[in-house]
Amino acid sequence: MAREYPIERVRDIGIVAHIDAGKTTVSERILFYTGVSHKIGEVHEGDTVMDWMEQERERGITITAAATTCFWTPTYAKDNKGQDYRINLIDTPGHIDFTVEVKRSMRVLDGACVVFDGVAGVEAQSETNWRYADEYMVPRICFINKLDRTGASFDNSFKSILDKLNPNAIQMQIPIGMEGNFEGLIDLLSGKVYRFEGVKGEKIIESSDIPEDYKEQYKEKRGKLIERIVEHDDTAMGSYLEGEEVSVADLKRILRKATLEIKLIPVFTGSALKNKGVQLMLDGIIDYLPSPADVLPAKGTDPDSGAEITRLATDDEKFSALAFKIAADPFVGSLTFFRVYSGVLRTGSYVFNTNKGIKERVGRILRMHANHREDVEEIHAGDLGALVGMKDTTTGDTLADPENPIILEKIIFPEPVISMRIEPKTKVDQEKMGIALRRLAEEDPTFRVGGDAETGETIISGMGELQLEIIVDRMKREFKVEANVGRPQVAYRETIQGSAEAEGKYIRQSGGRGQYGHCWLKVEANEKGAGFEFIDAIKGGVIPREYIPAVEKGVKEAVERGVLAGYPIVDVKVTLFDGSFHEVDSSEAAFKIAGSIAFQDGVKQSKPVLLEPIMKVQVITPADFMGDVTGDISSKRGRIESMDDRMGVKVIEALIPLSEMFGYATKLRSITQGRGSFSMEFSNYEPMPNNVAQGIIEGKAQK
Repeated sequence: MAREYPIERVRDIGIVAHIDAGKTTVSERILFYTGVSHKIGEVHEGDTVMDWMEQERERGITITAAATTCFWTPTYAKDNKGQDYRINLIDTPGHIDFTVEVKRSMRVLDGACVVFDGVAGVEAQSETNWRYADEYMVPRICFINKLDRTGASFDNSFKSILDKLNPNAIQMQIPIGMEGNFEGLIDLLSGKVYRFEGVKGEKIIESSDIPEDYKEQYKEKRGKLIERIVEHDDTAMGSYLEGEEVSVADLKRILRKATLEIKLIPVFTGSALKNKGVQLMLDGIIDYLPSPADVLPAKGTDPDSGAEITRLATDDEKFSALAFKIAADPFVGSLTFFRVYSGVLRTGSYVFNTNKGIKERVGRILRMHANHREDVEEIHAGDLGALVGMKDTTTGDTLADPENPIILEKIIFPEPVISMRIEPKTKVDQEKMGIALRRLAEEDPTFRVGGDAETGETIISGMGELQLEIIVDRMKREFKVEANVGRPQVAYRETIQGSAEAEGKYIRQSGGRGQYGHCWLKVEANEKGAGFEFIDAIKGGVIPREYIPAVEKGVKEAVERGVLAGYPIVDVKVTLFDGSFHEVDSSEAAFKIAGSIAFQDGVKQSKPVLLEPIMKVQVITPADFMGDVTGDISSKRGRIESMDDRMGVKVIEALIPLSEMFGYATKLRSITQGRGSFSMEFSNYEPMPNNVAQGIIEGKAQK
């Protein structure tokens, strides 16, 4: 079956933003204008297409990244039939607890549209999402939304993008009016004026009559825009300096190239809620964001030789794809979302999961439209789809042609920072809870399920209170499991600040064969973020080769258990450099115990410290309550990083330990008479003050 759309007319893009910037409303308008839905869903009415989970509709936030396919003919080409484009769209969450959804979506996107609130401008999560886009080299355009709101300012929001994110952002439009008077847009490249009429803004009135009081501003801003664009093309620059007019077609071509290279970032604007400007932003997606053929070929490694391999985004190439999300579906079971980087996948064929080393049969391929789907016989390079019934494939796995395996770059997820105990209410719930937690952990790589060996309790861990609350809620609704949960606990870590050499000896003599394991380890602090490293420096066979993995295993187990308060030890380097063995009595078990003893002793001598997660917190408060809010932050061991003014409110950025943030929403409401709000995200781990650490260590000991 031939490809419906040439790869040049495909766009794989994501809508990303801070919570409440209006991402889902933008996505709903896109679906309406592209004809996917015939009614516009509204977040405040709880009937959106993209936020289809009950928890999303109740809270008015996006939790899972929803994928959908839609089609668009640019407004300037409406009369030219057959020029429509396929847009594979991912609407991602803005809440920090679900940041994994943004990160894994960025890995498989070619371009992104970053949405900003026209009142607030750049917010905390906008910066995090921007960093993810930089990390994966994703070209992007911006959309300053909510210009109809009281306090909206395009200029202030645009300036916040230039100051906080990237000085190469360029203004593409001038809004006509602001707040309640926002009525249309002037396109700086074409000089056309657009107004939006009809119940849902579906009728675009286009004219060349720039309002009198905007002519001066248009002339000045267009001049600036053209200067920024022609800088990226010598021929156009020469023509411009000689006073010649550079054609709009040439300007768009140069701007497209500069956007793909992330040298310029076009900024569009409008109000999704009031149905103004979204169609022109869609044109921007087509004009300036890449097709799968425009991005660099996918890179991977040969699983056997480790050599680097590239795969071109063509249908003739060998098949390769990345599974970026697993979702439990009430109708078809488990869905595996994947992005095809090269080749074609057909139903009935086999794929090789290179990470697991197993073959899986492709039963059904689905093209997703948010919460409904269509079966397709095949899917081509550059497309997003979902597979039904994959048994062993998890997030980040590479699927490839069995004859030509490749491992694509994996997605690295952050470690959980918060955990809580959970127990089933009845015997019947016990078995169901295990299945539910396993399924939910498959879907979300930042959600972990573990056990407390001492108490036998089940511990669930994640990125924040909201994430764990929603996990428990989903268990109840989707899996009908009733459970009791404990108070949230902080995921502390341990590390060392010095180094030491330590001996581990495990000798047991009894009648018959004894046990003998003996090793010397050097334990030292590793670089921040480097994790655990084990180095084998044994010379001359003082410990036989077969016992060295046993020493490493003993050390690894001790790393997980910690020394001060039982928390995992991070950023430590362990070198095995000496030891001895017994011809008869030595065994793997004895060396494993010896390794554990030596490591624990070495850590105790190396200035061990407790680490706690520090959160980057942004608090927005009316100026009247500024003193109370900053005083409260200081009482929570917080460090204030900056204070800014924004449209009659104060914005405070601070670093505060996670352990101090439980119940902060209620506290902030009471301090600010319900007018303050905050958002937070994980920043880093830092050593705890001795007096606080001592309380935690003693508390653990009493348990």
